[in-house]
Amino acid sequence: MTRLALIHALAHSVAPINDALARDWPQALRMNLLDDSLSADLARAGTLDAAMHQRFARLASYALDCGSDAILFTCSAFGPCIEAVARAHPQVPVLKPNEAMVAEAAALGGRIGLVASFAPTLASMPAEFPPQLDLRTRLAEGALAALDVGEGDRHDERVAAAAQQLVEEGCTAIALAQFSLARARDAVAARCGVPVLTTVHSAVAELRRRLGA
Repeated sequence: MTRLALIHALAHSVAPINDALARDWPQALRMNLLDDSLSADLARAGTLDAAMHQRFARLASYALDCGSDAILFTCSAFGPCIEAVARAHPQVPVLKPNEAMVAEAAALGGRIGLVASFAPTLASMPAEFPPQLDLRTRLAEGALAALDVGEGDRHDERVAAAAQQLVEEGCTAIALAQFSLARARDAVAARCGVPVLTTVHSAVAELRRRLGA
């Protein structure tokens, strides 16, 4: 049976991917590794230093030692660290949380609006999109803080408001940059009336494709 390692840097990322896998791939065994100090340490340091790379390497090694067939990282602010893990373990699929969604956005074309609630994501993630793609970004101010205190509806409203601003700037599709944002997909779609991509749903589909499920 397929065993997936899900490595999280935000507690809010755990439920969305597990819910999606329970719905779309219930046969897969899931292993969840959470280190919520990763995102806090990155926010303080402001850079992905050698120590952060070593932490990701150790997390990946542990996941593989436990028999995982693939690794999915669920926080989008750590792209270079995840790429280093993928190079170190070419024998297994190692996915960044956003790479499948980026591919879908590139296939859609047009002007893509990227919404994040964690500011470092908007520093690292745009470079992963094709340079020719017309990409606009927006931070959903206050959304993550709302989620931190259990105010899910306020979180979703902040995300939808940020997405609406991007649509008003001519964006023809919205991409939600973090796994924690997937819960706002329906609210964004209802408010904006354009296609809404999420890292969660794109990642599950890509994992199934790579593992032949």
